[in-house]
Amino acid sequence: MLNLIPRAFADEAEAVVETEPTFWEELTGRVADVGATGWITLIAIVLLAAIMVGVSHSRKRWTAKSLAFAALSIALSFVLSYIKVYSMPQGGSVTLASMLPLMLFAAAYGVGPGLLAGAAYGLLQYLQGGFFVHPIQFLLDYPIAFAMIGLAGLHTVLPKSWNKWSLYACMVVAALGRALSATLAGILYWETAPWASLVYNGTYLIPDTIICIVLAVIVGKRVMKIMRG
Repeated sequence: MLNLIPRAFADEAEAVVETEPTFWEELTGRVADVGATGWITLIAIVLLAAIMVGVSHSRKRWTAKSLAFAALSIALSFVLSYIKVYSMPQGGSVTLASMLPLMLFAAAYGVGPGLLAGAAYGLLQYLQGGFFVHPIQFLLDYPIAFAMIGLAGLHTVLPKSWNKWSLYACMVVAALGRALSATLAGILYWETAPWASLVYNGTYLIPDTIICIVLAVIVGKRVMKIMRG
């Protein structure tokens, strides 16, 4: 009988050890509890914060001249977005280089002004006939997605030795940023598998970007020179 008491305490101790989670198990469980919605929301907030930081650091770059070119670039992009090679059934289309004016503006004036101009253009795209099912979906599909076009402004901070190809590389980065934002929206709010969402957005963004790069090779440097004065 007395031998059963120590054994009972030992069994209880073992049960406590087995049921008490380790630090990493608890951390993993909490991460899993966040879920896809939480992670997408966090990513959207981070992207939006990046836009705001870029805008706040670009205040000194806004002059009457840069504002005029920003407005002109937004207007040209908006007009070109109506010239469509073909349209996708669930949104998105291949256009006559509708991203190019904004990309060149960003490449001329930097990431901050480019992000802001792109976000403004995204709002116009929504007014053109966009979809709204959730605030985060709206941010990912429109202001954030099109603000990513401003990443073409990374051209201004790259070494001059890269100048021959940096514009076109940064245009690809900008298109990838837009694709990432649209893909996240597709995964979360349009109930699309990750690979399917990526393929869908690539179907129109890849040819659209190629058109932009081809035209940028022809007129890009000259247009940027005019913008910079």
